[in-house]
Amino acid sequence: EVQLVESGGGLVQAGGSLRLSCAASGFTVDDYAIGWFRQAPGKEREGVSCISSSDGSTYYADSVKGRFTISYDDAKNTVYLQMNSLKPEDTAVYYCAAAGLRSSWYLIVRPEYDYWGQGTQVTVAS
Repeated sequence: EVQLVESGGGLVQAGGSLRLSCAASGFTVDDYAIGWFRQAPGKEREGVSCISSSDGSTYYADSVKGRFTISYDDAKNTVYLQMNSLKPEDTAVYYCAAAGLRSSWYLIVRPEYDYWGQGTQVTVAS
């Protein structure tokens, strides 16, 4: 059974940092692209970043470029999202998701991703 479990969310002051983890089971991250999405109250889910462990390609939304870094650890079958210089507008539930490598995963759009975690709350206080 494919499963993605996010962790690492919490409450942080503006300018602070958090590292989110996405632990995968039932498949290896080598075979999929992993994306991070977020959804704030009353807003649509938006793509934040994604990575393909097959060649290390990474993509970021403009709103997080230079502040967020996505990475993976093959040994732990886990993908991370390091978030620095956090802003109140980064407040949202963050989800990780997996997409087949033949999909347009690099677009970081919801329809391209097949498997989803349950989400972790990130709250940035001003």
